[in-house]
Amino acid sequence: MAKQTVAEQYVDTLVRSGVKRLYGVVGDSLNPVVDAIRRNSAIDWIQVRHEETAAFAAGAEAQVAGRLAACAGSCGPGNLHLINGLFDAHRSMAPVIALASHIPSSEIGTGFFQETHPDRLFSECSHYSELISSPAQMPRVLQTAIQHAVGQQGVSVLALPGDLAAEQAPESPEEHAIVTSRPTVRPGDAEVDALARMIDDSEKITLFCGSGTAGAHEEVMEFAERIKSPVGHALRGKEWIQYDNPYDVGMSGLLGYGAAYEATHECDLLILLGTDFPYNAFLPKDVKIVQVDVRPEHLGRRSKLDLAVWGDVRETLRCLTPRVRAKADRSFLDRMLKKHADALEGVVAAYTRKVEKHTPIHPEYVASILDEEAADDAVFTVDTGMCNVWAARYLTPNGRRRVIGSFTHGSMANALPQAIGAQFVDRGRQVVSMSGDGGFSMLMGDFLTLVQYDLPVKVVLFNNSSLGMVELEMMVDGMPAYGTGYRHTDFAAIAEAAGAKGVRVEKPKQIRGALRDALQHKGPALVDIVTDPNALSLPPKITREQVSGFALSAGKTVLDGGVGRMIQMARSNLRNVPRP
Repeated sequence: MAKQTVAEQYVDTLVRSGVKRLYGVVGDSLNPVVDAIRRNSAIDWIQVRHEETAAFAAGAEAQVAGRLAACAGSCGPGNLHLINGLFDAHRSMAPVIALASHIPSSEIGTGFFQETHPDRLFSECSHYSELISSPAQMPRVLQTAIQHAVGQQGVSVLALPGDLAAEQAPESPEEHAIVTSRPTVRPGDAEVDALARMIDDSEKITLFCGSGTAGAHEEVMEFAERIKSPVGHALRGKEWIQYDNPYDVGMSGLLGYGAAYEATHECDLLILLGTDFPYNAFLPKDVKIVQVDVRPEHLGRRSKLDLAVWGDVRETLRCLTPRVRAKADRSFLDRMLKKHADALEGVVAAYTRKVEKHTPIHPEYVASILDEEAADDAVFTVDTGMCNVWAARYLTPNGRRRVIGSFTHGSMANALPQAIGAQFVDRGRQVVSMSGDGGFSMLMGDFLTLVQYDLPVKVVLFNNSSLGMVELEMMVDGMPAYGTGYRHTDFAAIAEAAGAKGVRVEKPKQIRGALRDALQHKGPALVDIVTDPNALSLPPKITREQVSGFALSAGKTVLDGGVGRMIQMARSNLRNVPRP
């Protein structure tokens, strides 16, 4: 067998682990690794314009593809740029391995040019962060890093000095077995039996679901039917649990709508399924609470639990459902379904009244048309801020669509780079970046990455020339908006100058045609839609104590929550409620 360098060994191991590409920006300390990729046909180097984009793209690829993804940064400032995207991937539980190339090994600790200590810097946003200090160490450390990323669902970081990467690897290295998938976790019988008894002893039960219900839709629906429970969800649970759901009562939290808040507060027993819902102010204080989660560190960290169940949601419900007595009384469920439908009926006019003529354009109207025009299996990436609101309330899940955002880390500028990673997974799948002008402009340089690789990402730009969510935050504290406005920019012209399709929309009647043309375009496209900066949105239940990071607004046009096609589902579900 021909001798390998450490860099070649590193790349070969990534390939054996299922990694298809490495996102990054080239640099001298990375040169041996990039050259090893150049000579390996099983993996691609994806050249982005900013390392933060590389990390966001890798995190999105890991979430869409369901496998390990990778990124890299050169020594010092290069890999330091990775940190924000890695924080997002880690908090999104996306398995990502990051290579932080390092200064020459002989210079570490001397204050050398561009010196940082990446093994220390990345420790807070990773399960594993280590420095490779000898060629013989690399294979086992890389294996350990991969298994931390895959097994614990998050980030691993390896710091590799450039000179070591160019050295010869030890001859006849051991080829270690690598874990690339996770097992399911079943709770113990004692916990399952205890939960079954609590359910049998309760009359009104509500299920509140998060991203941990991925792959468990059928089991959740069967369980809800058996115990006659309304089903609410957090934002990250929406895509997995809301579709084909006759028990749906909407979403709770800062972007919430419908009757989820009431359902969680008026029940006897609240069961949290696969959610690390961060806003404990929206959780009840005087209701029995059970939490089911595959990650034991999540159990009880948001609210006081009456029972903690460590297990995968799907496996837990498969064990639990046959053990609980079927309930016949659906009065609580029916009452919540009616409240949900009434709540949506009460706000639906907020985004339908004269919107076809309103300028600047209502962003809710844009989102509702995008929902109608986008493909049934589209991947939406969503900027933090008001785009989160429009995605939460207007994108209709169906079990095939994906919605990805910085929902836990809450970073600006995530949508465009995440769209890059999602599109590389499948060039034939429609990927739509719902971007705000603030977030888009922050990492706008990587729009050029779309053009360079001819990635057919469609950027739908909600251009209100302001940081809308920050304005809300200022209002709640009684402050006038300051430092939140931008000079208006024609982003469509910039897209055209970059070599992509650019369309500018200033009138509502132009929206559908512009979106349809862009979505059918074979290459990258940007639809720059001038939207109303006064269109703000509030959850249905909110108090001043609940609004840290959100806002109540006075003196602004506040829409109390349009809801898109979800009203149709609520009406349909309401037909199942028996009439007296």
